[in-house]
Amino acid sequence: MIVLKTTQDKLLSVLQSVSGIVERRHTLPVLANVMIRKTGSAVQLTTSDLEIQIRTTAQLDGDAGDFTTTVGARKLIDILRTMPSDQTVSLESSQSKVILKGGKSKFTLQTLPAEDFPLVQEAASFGPAFSVPQKTLKALLGQVSFAMAVHDIRYYLNGILFVAEGKKLSLVSTDGHRLAFASATLDVDVPSKQEVILPRKTVLELQRLMSDAEGAIDMQFANNQAKFTFDGMEFVTKLVEGKFPDYNRVIPKGHRNNVTLGRQALLSCLQRTAILTSDKFKGVRLNLEPGTLRVASTNAEQEEAVDELDIDYGGDAIEIGFNVTYIIDVLGNMGQDMVRIDLADGNSSALITIPENDDFKYVVMPMRI
Repeated sequence: MIVLKTTQDKLLSVLQSVSGIVERRHTLPVLANVMIRKTGSAVQLTTSDLEIQIRTTAQLDGDAGDFTTTVGARKLIDILRTMPSDQTVSLESSQSKVILKGGKSKFTLQTLPAEDFPLVQEAASFGPAFSVPQKTLKALLGQVSFAMAVHDIRYYLNGILFVAEGKKLSLVSTDGHRLAFASATLDVDVPSKQEVILPRKTVLELQRLMSDAEGAIDMQFANNQAKFTFDGMEFVTKLVEGKFPDYNRVIPKGHRNNVTLGRQALLSCLQRTAILTSDKFKGVRLNLEPGTLRVASTNAEQEEAVDELDIDYGGDAIEIGFNVTYIIDVLGNMGQDMVRIDLADGNSSALITIPENDDFKYVVMPMRI
């Protein structure tokens, strides 16, 4: 039976859209596979890692009739990548194997039974669905995802907090040393306040799959699950359980000193001085005086970098140390020309924002140098 017949580029694109979560090595061998379910001319592809499940349906020609199996996702992708994009490829079933054909090439692949494939048990009741433009959500994720923790023992920091209330969607991430907050106004009212923590892997996968196109993404949250529907795909993920820190208390208010300066000039200055920081100790010293910002770094070899920027500033003289990576990260992820920095003194956290814009806030703790 011919399960599907289409061009290489179409099949590869459909497979790649669901295969980002597939681990090459897993305690359950079947999870390295993609489940292929054929119903008429519609072919549904499903992958899972027990915590995230991605499903998409495509019209791929083939024989009439229904058929279900699972086959190695990465192998299929690796083979398809070696074929020309306009080549017609077909997948045929043969006992407990499938045969992939393209041109004069033929690959016989082992399958595992579809009934062994552990589908994610979907929550019985999801909250009301609400819709967000993909472009908006992708931009919000880009503004905060770099500040997520990686393998932190405080597992609730290894992800992003989503807060949907009224017409506002806010995303927050923190690794304990810095915190990023970004929000957007929606066209629709969210029926009731919803607050969930999306795991790090889910965030990275969503960023990979979402496009800057005009399409929308529908979201629904349950107690322990979130469901996203977009571009013909259904994405179900477990949520991180736990209490996210109260971010409103972390964001400083009323710092009496502030300076607005060019983002690119500051970023270039920090990238230059970062070259002479120690690998382990990424500290730079910022000296803020009326009219001047001086940035300096030293390392274990007693080398030193000093750079200066002329700025429009008339506040207190402040000397403060930072992990330079934390500031380079945020400046590199912003697209605006100007950036505003609010400071109280050398021992308090700094607030980095976009001038005349309350939708983005970034807090970074100082370090002793």
